[in-house]
Amino acid sequence: MPERLFTPRFFVMCGFSFTVFLSAFQLLPTAPFHIIDLGGSTFASGLFLGFLTYSSAFSAPLTGAYADRVGARRVLIVSSLALVVFSMLYAVITDVRVMLALVLVHGVFWSGLLSASAAYMTNLLPERRRAEGIGYWGLSTLAAVAVAPTVGFWIYNRGWLWLCILSAGLNLIMAVIATQLEEQPRAVAVAGARPRGLLERRVLIVSVTLALYSFGYGGITSFTALYADANGVVPKGIYLTTLAIVILLTRPVLGRLGDRWGYTTVFVPCLILIAVGLGVLALGGTRGYLLASAVIFGIGFGTAYPTYVGYVMRGVSADRRGAAFGAILAAFDTGIGTGSTSMGWLIQRYGFSTAFGVAAVLAILALPYFLAVDRVYTRE
Repeated sequence: MPERLFTPRFFVMCGFSFTVFLSAFQLLPTAPFHIIDLGGSTFASGLFLGFLTYSSAFSAPLTGAYADRVGARRVLIVSSLALVVFSMLYAVITDVRVMLALVLVHGVFWSGLLSASAAYMTNLLPERRRAEGIGYWGLSTLAAVAVAPTVGFWIYNRGWLWLCILSAGLNLIMAVIATQLEEQPRAVAVAGARPRGLLERRVLIVSVTLALYSFGYGGITSFTALYADANGVVPKGIYLTTLAIVILLTRPVLGRLGDRWGYTTVFVPCLILIAVGLGVLALGGTRGYLLASAVIFGIGFGTAYPTYVGYVMRGVSADRRGAAFGAILAAFDTGIGTGSTSMGWLIQRYGFSTAFGVAAVLAILALPYFLAVDRVYTRE
């Protein structure tokens, strides 16, 4: 009989993650508009998300390791309360420079939130159903991202202060949910094992694979609406909407395949689909190309992450899971941040097709890189 996946704590964690991203993705799309309202430039407005992403990426290996040492539940509570403070500060700050400085600190607690929640969830899941469980858990995040921007802009039209108050309220709810979680016993290192530092270097090295293919995802989230608009495609958000629907429909079915067939066996085709999906965008931005790319990319991208987590966690001891997720987050966020910033320059200089072509090439390079490091990391 399969080990039990859906437990009360599993659903509590799904509720926690839904609230996390419901709060974050009301704030993140609207903050650039607020910065412009304060007199900031378009460049400064773009730095808000960039600073958050890079701060999260660089601090994640450390905050993840810290969660291993003090307990994931404690990090979730403290990080949630810290986000309450940040939300209220954003409501009253009128200097763009101070706001950008604050988001750098915000990113540190954001990385702790993501690393600790992922480590806590991994400890809940049966080992033989880990990829499947991560896939289902990710749907709660995707559902929040699907509705949060619309809600956020609706509230923003009624005032930035109200948006920040709502964000603070949701962050407070997160803290309350986190207090309902049982503290997991902290695993100890195996007796006689060689002491290891804060960073999970092996995971960081293999996770460069994620940085290579998430470069294109950063460009997709930032520029597919502009690409559609440039080609007269309506609605402008058709790509992201289709992408979300594809992931919601396919991840519950495909996310479990890694547990059954082997993680490498499933992950390699995902990398190919991601590269092909980006290549289709390089061919054109008509409605047909956009829809075809969203379907192909969505199948690969939506299945790749839970499969990759299952792959990595097989070689990570229980006392190092926070550090491992920190390394994964560092690579993933670095790729997204670099993609969203550098592809803007590529589009401005060379056009959409060239920019997405570069992203496709990087995604293609992820495959030989992964196969090379897989030989020295672990074999299934």
